[in-house]
Amino acid sequence: MKTPSSRLYDLIKSLTSAERRYFKLYVSSKDATSNKYVQLFDAIVVSEQFDDEQLARMVYGKQPVETRKYSELKSYLYELVIRSLQSFDEKSSVDYRLKNQLMGVRALFKRSHFEDCKAILAKVKKTAAEHEEFNVIIEVLNWEKRIAYTQHDINFLATELERIAKEEQACLDKLSNISAYRNIFFRFLVSIRRDVSRSKAQLEVFNSLMEHPLMKDESQALSYTAKVIYYRILSIYYFSTSSFESFYTSSNTLLALMESNQFMLQEGVSEYISALNNHIISCGRLIKMDEVRQALDKLLKIKPITIEDEATINRLYYMNKFRLCISTGEFEEGARELKKHQKIIGQYEKEQYVKSTFYLQYFCINFGIGNFDEALNSLNDWLKLSESMERKDLQSLARILNLIIHYELGNTMLLDSLLRSTYRYLNKANRLSEFERKMINFIREAGKPHSKREMQQILETLKQDFEDLSRQPSYGVFELFDIISWLESKINGLPYAEVVKERFRRQSLSLDGKA
Repeated sequence: MKTPSSRLYDLIKSLTSAERRYFKLYVSSKDATSNKYVQLFDAIVVSEQFDDEQLARMVYGKQPVETRKYSELKSYLYELVIRSLQSFDEKSSVDYRLKNQLMGVRALFKRSHFEDCKAILAKVKKTAAEHEEFNVIIEVLNWEKRIAYTQHDINFLATELERIAKEEQACLDKLSNISAYRNIFFRFLVSIRRDVSRSKAQLEVFNSLMEHPLMKDESQALSYTAKVIYYRILSIYYFSTSSFESFYTSSNTLLALMESNQFMLQEGVSEYISALNNHIISCGRLIKMDEVRQALDKLLKIKPITIEDEATINRLYYMNKFRLCISTGEFEEGARELKKHQKIIGQYEKEQYVKSTFYLQYFCINFGIGNFDEALNSLNDWLKLSESMERKDLQSLARILNLIIHYELGNTMLLDSLLRSTYRYLNKANRLSEFERKMINFIREAGKPHSKREMQQILETLKQDFEDLSRQPSYGVFELFDIISWLESKINGLPYAEVVKERFRRQSLSLDGKA
């Protein structure tokens, strides 16, 4: 038996509340209450999971369900929802609006209303220029020639052909320029996604891409759109090569560029969200926490266009808010935000909002307030995930954190078996790092009988080793959980949160002194 498709269910579930309301208005000219397709739409909206047989019963009740008719009903509703979305987008998207106006030109031209065509084309061209819809401008120019030819307007063709040719070439040059920048951007993206290690070979690829003539300076970008892509490439490059001052400068410039063009900003909300997130990360790297807070407020004020934008804003806000609290040692504030987040997260579909992204941050916050049991629960949630779901370096870090939390909880009986399983996991394919080796050796030594002075010496030696390792760019494990502060807290008998706050204060003063 053929497995029922969930395409219709997934489509309707992905609609925003505004899109769902619009669908009802779109079909309101018909007797919506008695139409089976509306009943099926409503049944899908209220259902919590896909169950094709249950949906059929909700529509047909006790009546026998004919498989063919039910399939036709679903197909019709699917097409109707798509047409509704097209109509919805025409009211909010410049691209749709321009295409619709050009269809109007076609209808008027067919009926020889040439002056009306010219009036519409003038408006279309102005709007297309404001939004850099270069393909539309080329189509408008083509219509200008076509109308003149049909009207036998030789004077127009004689005087305007050169101007039209120049405008067409300018549009083609800009489209080609944008396409070339996009190719560079995607080559960066592919390289980054395939290799997170920042190997020497990858850096050579990055440097080769940066030697492209288009990356010489901003003047090579022939349009606003090309300039945006240019600065996005710079941001990716500087972040990937740990050039954080340059990363901050380029992300700041990109934000200013985007905010200077309200026409384009309204159409490119998702790109603006991404740029603002990069800016937040760049501020965090340079410990400009006041700017991080300002950018987080700005992020929350963005008006999303789609439900995906809304979910992304929420996800990035909390991800960066938690990162801020973890870095500064404000774990109590982090715990308050965590409670809000856990309530909000249930509003989004699983596909739009992956909760697992936050498990390690949950761990850090609960660890910071001394709630070790809840920290362990968050870590266990992470460790249950398939390895393919998350970064390998974080999978390794999670296993080290598992040793630390059981050490804090005093689970000495369990630690011995955990050490063996952790060593086997980390050592497979000979990939045990120096950080992992030292941490495993410490936990093993800590389980042996030692005097207070001996334990103090072991902790101080490990702290010094980790301080040396943390200066190496490849050791990003120190960025999520502050292991050095944890060791310092054990050495001095101080609360972990207090040490993190003081360590952050010293880092801030050090950077201010350099400035």
